[in-house]
Amino acid sequence: MFATQRREKILEALQRDKQIVVKQLARELQVSEGTLRTDLRMLEEEGVLERTHGGAVPARTKPVPAEPRYPSRSELNYEEKRAIGTKAAELVSRGQCIILDASSSVLELAKALVEHDYLTVVTNGLEAATILNQNPRINVILIGGILRSGSKTIEGVLGKSILEGIHSDLFFTSAEGLSVREGMTDFSLYEAELKKLMIASSSKTVALVDHTKLGRRSIATSAKMEDIDVLITDEGADPEFLRQLGTTEVLIAPYL
Repeated sequence: MFATQRREKILEALQRDKQIVVKQLARELQVSEGTLRTDLRMLEEEGVLERTHGGAVPARTKPVPAEPRYPSRSELNYEEKRAIGTKAAELVSRGQCIILDASSSVLELAKALVEHDYLTVVTNGLEAATILNQNPRINVILIGGILRSGSKTIEGVLGKSILEGIHSDLFFTSAEGLSVREGMTDFSLYEAELKKLMIASSSKTVALVDHTKLGRRSIATSAKMEDIDVLITDEGADPEFLRQLGTTEVLIAPYL
């Protein structure tokens, strides 16, 4: 009997009996105990069994270490974003046309608006569009463009022609950071350029920024400070930073 055939027999016996006794199996296979122990050692190195005193048992399954889980954008500072979104909904009136970006903060606003009547909502956020589309009295216009890999965000300026034909009352937006000098900044240049078009199509721009983003900046400016009419933030905002914002109206969203 060849070694490969012998080891197949060993594995068959192990599967059948859930253990191997060297003396007994050596007699069944008609090989020496020394040869069988060599086979068991090689099979143990392959990870299919574990040798014991006088035999072997199936290998124990080693637990696979869990991959570290990092919170998604929507999970970071969720309570602050929910409070800000609820506060922002107070600015929306029946019959208005509004533009929503695809940020996680503005998504909380979309959730707060789902029961509103007779709105027209223009957005590049697939999740916000899906939520608002549940209400037949809300007209949802989805901006075309490139679907960002691994996300529910459409970006790029392919929707420029749509935005140029829209006269929005309010544009609600967030960003990676907000600083006095650079304004609102994002990591994606394409996203920043799209937001500039949204600002140009709107009568008023409302920034939804939780306190952790104040004083921070990213790569590309999406809105200069003079473009921001209203800033809605949470109770954790630094009062000294807010005093530097000049004519921008500041609304503080109380924690819910």
